[in-house]
Amino acid sequence: MKIITLGLLLVFIGILVILAGMVSMAYQAWKTGAGGMEKPEAGVRGGGVIMIGPIPIIFGTDVSALKLVMILAIALMAIAVILYFLPWKML
Repeated sequence: MKIITLGLLLVFIGILVILAGMVSMAYQAWKTGAGGMEKPEAGVRGGGVIMIGPIPIIFGTDVSALKLVMILAIALMAIAVILYFLPWKML
């Protein structure tokens, strides 16, 4: 598989994931009848990771969210190292 085909495939998969998330959020709002006037839940938690090269910057709201984000960051770092050491004969 050529690298351009792989890149276009990843972009297409990303667009599909974004669309699935939007449909899921719309369905959840419709199902619960949320009109935007209700008080937000106090139990909201989350986290994120910013990858600068292979180095992650991790942030989050609680320990359990940070643990999950750290696992994802380690997986992204491993993928970056594997892709770095792959022979680029497929170009």
